[in-house]
Amino acid sequence: MARMQKRSTDWGFPRWRGYGADTGTTKVRMCDRYGCDQPGVHPAPKAPNSKERWYFCQRHAAEYNGAYDYFQGLTPEEAAAREAEERRDASAFGQSAASKWAGRGDGSQSGDELRARDVLEVEVDASFDDIKLAWRRLAKANHPDVKPGDAEAAKRFTAIQTAYEVLRAAEERRMAL
Repeated sequence: MARMQKRSTDWGFPRWRGYGADTGTTKVRMCDRYGCDQPGVHPAPKAPNSKERWYFCQRHAAEYNGAYDYFQGLTPEEAAAREAEERRDASAFGQSAASKWAGRGDGSQSGDELRARDVLEVEVDASFDDIKLAWRRLAKANHPDVKPGDAEAAKRFTAIQTAYEVLRAAEERRMAL
């Protein structure tokens, strides 16, 4: 038999009870570092292979992790076995680096955009006006009409044109937002 749900009295306006009347206070755990008044939301082990945790704010968690020795108290054989197990479990993260997902830049540009900037010989933070100037300079120097019969110049010219199109399309997308 289906259970009947209790009907809420919160429908309509005005509200039948005050805002937050059914919720109690939220308990916030503070950072375990002495003197810190920030919320402690980042757990860190108190000792290797221990279930007990410290709870730090982000700044103190980074400080703690900077000096933490994950293999402390383990024999060299146990440390090697633990490292091999961790590497096996984290193999998907290694694959991303091999696939060039993790490259230079701040994440605001795709890999294609970064490679296009390399072809046009401009800096990563160059403005679109600088990109256009570099494109014109390189296109004039490598144009097939300027260097007739030079297959290498024609190949460079095609790469320059493609790089400019990639960056122009990216700039148009950014301007549309």
